[in-house]
Amino acid sequence: IMDVIRLSPSRISDYQQCPQLYNYRVIQQLPEPKSLDAARGTLVHTILEELLAQPAQLRTLEAAIESAPQHWQNQKDGDPEIALAVSDDKEWLDRVNALLTSYFSIENPQSFEPTHLEEHLELDEEDSLLLHGYVDRIDVAPTGEVRIVDYKTGKSPKPGYEDKALFQLRFYALLWYRIHGEIPKLLQLLYLGDQKVLKSSPTESEILSAEKKA
Repeated sequence: IMDVIRLSPSRISDYQQCPQLYNYRVIQQLPEPKSLDAARGTLVHTILEELLAQPAQLRTLEAAIESAPQHWQNQKDGDPEIALAVSDDKEWLDRVNALLTSYFSIENPQSFEPTHLEEHLELDEEDSLLLHGYVDRIDVAPTGEVRIVDYKTGKSPKPGYEDKALFQLRFYALLWYRIHGEIPKLLQLLYLGDQKVLKSSPTESEILSAEKKA
């Protein structure tokens, strides 16, 4: 029996999609086949996290692409199943490099200073429920405004599905609001698959709606 329910946006999405899926993944913890898309996404996130931690003048596309083979080797060393599943390293890295190039077409990482990278936000709602999530990036402006940013290596949602996509960031905004007492100014989803940006300035009612859904 689980003493504490740990809810993240992805686990909430699992449950909304199919309660049995949540049961298999979270409660029974059944093994699942590896997703190459997820592995590629993890690799791109790792590269961007390292890049954005560098001084601004070093945050270049060339530096990101140059670091990719070593990060890929590290990923293979840590996950032999993924290493076996990818038969062509060059093709794999070409796709990774294309996503990195897309990132640089969306924003210039030399133009801002990230405050938090891969930040873990955690909130105890009650004894049996813990809300948490890992945020790709949080930027706090010198004037105090907060921007929450998440990278997606897939394509942007079709018209009409934006709210579902934004739930994840509204959930993060809820955590920030409950911890710090302020509503983030801007939420941004960067879709590297088609170079689209989904933006939202969250309201308190939207944040509280995310809490109710959780």
